[in-house]
Order: sequence, then C-alpha cells, then structure tokens
Amino acid sequence: MPSLKDLKNRIASVKSTRKITKAMQMVAAAKLRRAQDAAVAARPYADKMAEVVNGLAASVAGSETAPRLLAGTGSQQTHLLVVMTAERGLCGGFNSSIVKIARYRAEKLKGEGKTVKILTVGKKGREQLKRDLSEHFVGHVDLSEVKRVGYENAAEVSKKVLDMFDAGEFDVATIFYNRFESVISQIPTPKQIIPAVVPEDAATDALYDYEPSEEAILEDLLPRSVTTQIFTALLENAASEQGARMSAMDNATRNAGDMIDKLTTVYNRSRQAAITKELIEIISGAEAL
Repeated sequence: MPSLKDLKNRIASVKSTRKITKAMQMVAAAKLRRAQDAAVAARPYADKMAEVVNGLAASVAGSETAPRLLAGTGSQQTHLLVVMTAERGLCGGFNSSIVKIARYRAEKLKGEGKTVKILTVGKKGREQLKRDLSEHFVGHVDLSEVKRVGYENAAEVSKKVLDMFDAGEFDVATIFYNRFESVISQIPTPKQIIPAVVPEDAATDALYDYEPSEEAILEDLLPRSVTTQIFTALLENAASEQGARMSAMDNATRNAGDMIDKLTTVYNRSRQAAITKELIEIISGAEAL
C-alpha cells in the first residue's frame, strides 16, 4: 500500500495535470470558434463552385475535348491518397479516425492490384502510417509553423498534386479529412478530387451560351476547384481538430477530478488508519507500565 507521502504527491501531480487539461480545453474552445466560423463561411463558396463545375462538366462529359482533370487518364491503376491530419496530438480519436479510413482504402486498393501513393499533410498521420505504408510515401506537407490555415496553404498542397498529375504520376487522387459537424461529432470523409466526379443528376447549363467554350472554361476552373476542395478540407479539419481537442481535454479534466476524489478518499482512510494505529500503540504502552 502506498505511503501517505506517496499519496499526497500523487494527488498534487494529478491536480497539476488537471490545471493543464483545463487550460488546453479553454484554449481549444477559443480557437474552435474562429475555426468553425471559417469552415462554415467557406462552405457556400465551395458548394457554388461545385455546382458551376458540375453544370459545365455535365455538358462536356464523354467529349473527346474534355479536360484531363475531368476525363482522367483513361486508367485507374495508380491512386494518390492525400491524408490530412493534425500536426499535434491530444485531440482524442481525430487523427486515428482519418488514418483508419485511409489505411483501409490503401489496403483495399493494394488487394485489387492497384498502385498506391500517399501524400501526407500533417505530422500525426504520417507517424501512424509510417509503420505499415512508409514505402508508399511520395511527399509530405509540413504545416507545423502555420497558426491559421489560409488559401496559400491549400495552394501549396494543390500545386504538388496537380504537378504530379501533369507528370503522369497517378490516375486518381482522393483526399481524406474530418468534416466538422459539432464539438462531439467529426465525420471521417474520403473525397475524390481527380478526376472530377460529376453527379448523375447534375443539371447542364443548357440555358447559357459560354464564350469561350465549356472546355476552355473548365481548363481554368478545374484546377481552382481542386484547390478549393483542398482548402475546404483543411478548414474542416482545423475546426474538427479543435472540437476533438476540446472534448478530449474536457473528458481528461473530469477524469482527473474523479481520480483526485478517489485518491483523497484513500489518503484520508490511510491517515485515519495510521492515527488509530498510533493511538493503540500509545494505549498499549501505557497499560504495560
């Protein structure tokens, strides 16, 4: 059984930990507000961009003059998986949930005889995938010095992806990220960005005559659409990370409080037992005299 001094030291240690987790929870709550506002504000633009691209793409789908970012390479042999995670931990299952669906997709593609390449964005995802899939790594984007995600960060990732596609290094690209729903709900989401996926019910813009042609407009819009989708994913990830960290630190603070209560109870009982033992020894000694 631990001594009274050991119990006292442990209680003090857990109290210090609780102060840290409480502070991290408050910081995450402050950051969450800004990150959530940014993610929500970006959604209408991304949705409208997707609507315009889908309308144009539906008009030229299957055409021999369709841009490569829409038509693809004619093959689906080589897949690029862009895995977006956080640079830091202590955010519950945020990173693991993204890595889980990315690893499952990679293993499934490998089982089908496909070639898999992985581009990681964020240190934590790279660390988790390194053990099983390090031979498939083709690049990494470090955002550890970025305090607030901006469009230029998405453009950096997009440039890497588009350059690889132009060089013929892959046929299909999919991004993996967490879509923010609430503080306690972040949805791991895979999304194919190259070639562009056109919904079957996408409405064609038959009422409009475009100048230049739809193909020429798509040549300019599709790269921007890829960057926009990556930017939206990064913003969703940023909000999800802070929500997950806030929830994880809240749980850690509660658990620390419960542990302090249990340790305090054990300490008081041990102290009471020690006092009782000393009284018995004093009484026994007095009676012996």
